[in-house]
Amino acid sequence: MPRKPSELPRDLLCDQLGTPIGTALLVTDAAGMLRALDWDGHEDRLLRLLRLHYGENTILSASPAPAALRRALNGYFAGDLKQINAIACQTAGTPFQRTVWAALRKIPAGKTMTYGALAAKLGTPAAMRAVGAANGANPISVVVPCHRLIGADGTLVKYGGGLERKRWLLEHEGAEIAPRHTAAA
Repeated sequence: MPRKPSELPRDLLCDQLGTPIGTALLVTDAAGMLRALDWDGHEDRLLRLLRLHYGENTILSASPAPAALRRALNGYFAGDLKQINAIACQTAGTPFQRTVWAALRKIPAGKTMTYGALAAKLGTPAAMRAVGAANGANPISVVVPCHRLIGADGTLVKYGGGLERKRWLLEHEGAEIAPRHTAAA
């Protein structure tokens, strides 16, 4: 059941975290719960998703992210991949979106899955496009690992932070990925 607007946080806090693949934008609520993670240079997408999920009247203020969140993300980027599993996060979104995002968190680091395989795992094998749309509306990059979804042919497709970041994340996690395609000569 969708949450009532009165149950959604109106005031959100934003911090930045340097990572090997650029500056991450961390959005938390007053309780320190991670609500969004996106990338510097993708602020328009971040703001669009925040308005979509939390309403037009959402206020975003600069404030340090909780130390535990920063430590867990730094640990992940330093190679302790399990650190992100302990990060508490919460999203708005539709029930279907939240189901897809929960399923993404169950894909282990170092593994990938196709959109079709995730749709089938959710019991809706014909819903590949709906899974793709939910994946694209995921406001919490890395922690809700949308980068672990790949195309049916094993290629890297559709990552809001850019395909080079997706490639880096998957290589960092030890996933086997298809070689880069080159244009025919």
